[in-house]
Amino acid sequence: MVRFLTLRFALIVVTLLVVSVVIFAVSEALPSDAAERLMGQYATEQNVMHLREELGLDRSAPERYGKWIWGAVRGDLGTSLIQRQPITGIVGHRLLPSIYLAVAALLIAVPSAVLVGIWAGVRPNSKGDRAVSLIGMVGISLPEFVTGLFLTIIVALKLGWLPTTSAIPRGETPLTKPEILILPTLTLTIALFAYIMRMTRASVIETMDSHYVRSATLKGLSRKRVIFRHAVPNAMLPTITVVATTVGWLLGGLIIVENVFAYPGLGQLLLNSIQTRDGPLLQACALLIAVAYTFSNLFADISYRILDPRIRLT
Repeated sequence: MVRFLTLRFALIVVTLLVVSVVIFAVSEALPSDAAERLMGQYATEQNVMHLREELGLDRSAPERYGKWIWGAVRGDLGTSLIQRQPITGIVGHRLLPSIYLAVAALLIAVPSAVLVGIWAGVRPNSKGDRAVSLIGMVGISLPEFVTGLFLTIIVALKLGWLPTTSAIPRGETPLTKPEILILPTLTLTIALFAYIMRMTRASVIETMDSHYVRSATLKGLSRKRVIFRHAVPNAMLPTITVVATTVGWLLGGLIIVENVFAYPGLGQLLLNSIQTRDGPLLQACALLIAVAYTFSNLFADISYRILDPRIRLT
């Protein structure tokens, strides 16, 4: 396990280095920069050039990349070109609401999707299985912004049960006003539930048709013991991968949901940094999402080795 973790951490370092180059190149490819955005369309070229020099945008791309990545390694993400504040504080302020939203969606979606997926998987082609499969297909087919708008119209506008937006008032947090979390959490839960449930169902069906499950049944073991002792632990391996990658997706995939409900999280911050051409802030948000992806995949690999002795022995 020590050798495995050493190799995986080395791979993570290389992966993040490559990703950082891609992120920097993409931010450089944007059609304008922060200086033009700050000065406005009527600014003279001389004023724009002077502001570029002040912001350090006149330096070469390799020099700016080297300064950025060296600061990121030391925990210094730089200063926002638009807000003129340390990016660490800005990202930290926005990251916590996104974590609240992601954790709430995971706590609801994962247990319910796994249980429903197991229930449908041990009853293939039954009426209940077909109904669950239809619900899962609808949940996967609907984009998050469609689900969010539908919930807003029905629950917030028509019924008036919840606020239409999830903006956090000054001095408040999602924990002090939990009602603002309900609609975005439901939107994410529907998408996550459908995806995880379908994966669990398909994995359980495949496992129930395996030779070792048939052998356990022929030995006279009860159906409950066959399902939960032999089938489910092996069927959970692909589901673990899906859940792990979902954790990384949640930080980046919250862009749509957070903007539909005006929720001030990391996804909305990332979109704002693109619109304002705030390169350092864009790079910091994208790199943080990449870090979440890599470590969630590491968690999935470790879980695989713990749950499957064959992988652990190799």
